[in-house]
Amino acid sequence: QVRVVESGGGLVQPGGSLRLSCAASGRLSSFGVMSWYRQAPGKEREFVAGIVGGGDTRYGDSVKGRFSISRNSALSTTYLQLNSLKSEDTAVYFCKLASGGREYWGQGIQVTVSS
Repeated sequence: QVRVVESGGGLVQPGGSLRLSCAASGRLSSFGVMSWYRQAPGKEREFVAGIVGGGDTRYGDSVKGRFSISRNSALSTTYLQLNSLKSEDTAVYFCKLASGGREYWGQGIQVTVSS
C-alpha cells in the first residue's frame, strides 16, 4: 500500500516562512514525479510546484520566486519551502505522487497566513 503524508503546516505571519514535507512510502516501482497543490476555501485546487527524479522543477505563477521545491536523495521525500508568505497563500496544501501511471494523494495540511 502506498502512503503519502504531509507535515509542517501551521500558522505563520505575513512575510514569514514555512517548510512543508511530504513523505512517500510503500510498494512503488519508482518515486516518479512529486508535486504540491493547494486549495483555498471556495476555490479550485491549483498547482503549486513539482519536481521530477532528475531534479527539474516547475512552479505555479503565483508562487514563482517565493516557493522552492526540493527532494531527498532517495527521492521518497519532497520539501516545499514557502517564503515571503502572503494571506492569499492560506490554503490546504496537498502532496501528489505520480508513479507507474497512477496518482497518490496525501490528505492535505493546513497553512494559514495571518497576523
